[in-house]
Amino acid sequence: MLFKIPSIERLIHELSRLPGIGEKSAQRLAYFILKNKEDFPEKLSLALQSLRTNVSVCKTCYNYTEITDICEVCDSSSRSRKQICVVEEAFDIAKIEAYGKFRGLYHVLGGSLSPLHGVGPDNLKIKELLKRLEASKTDGNPVEEVILALDADLEGDTTALFIAKQLEGQGIRVSRLAYGIPFGSDIDYIDNRTLGKAFENRVELECHL
Repeated sequence: MLFKIPSIERLIHELSRLPGIGEKSAQRLAYFILKNKEDFPEKLSLALQSLRTNVSVCKTCYNYTEITDICEVCDSSSRSRKQICVVEEAFDIAKIEAYGKFRGLYHVLGGSLSPLHGVGPDNLKIKELLKRLEASKTDGNPVEEVILALDADLEGDTTALFIAKQLEGQGIRVSRLAYGIPFGSDIDYIDNRTLGKAFENRVELECHL
């Protein structure tokens, strides 16, 4: 059978490591690549090499950027410095940008707190967020609001409460996206209208730890 050929089997194995790709999907992708092996593998290889060579992490917000050390959002003079939207992963930014009405900055945590999986505060960019907020005060343009655009699940709730606790007494409004996002859902699967409603109805986060 096709998937018993060693080279194809290796390709299926690597493809199945991608998020959301099971063995069946990996087999279909491998078959597509095989059918287009005259040009597609080379184009794919070049794209991956470009990704490896040119894309890095923004030293300010930890979003991805190409060539430069500062991403397009952080470098823009038209973005408000008064608001920082905190997200779990960089791909969440694209969804919020598609909403089109948020004009502040971002901060990528790189995940969410999950003690069961060994993910603690030191594994995320929380300290970097706190340093960034402190630096904004020194620069004379202090951040006024931190918006927590985190997934509506247990890990997201835990992360939101932890950050809110760290910011207590600092005079910074801490809000979280409000209703419109179902509990247990990932922000990258939310449609623009629902995300927009959640932004419009965000509420201040109260911490009772």
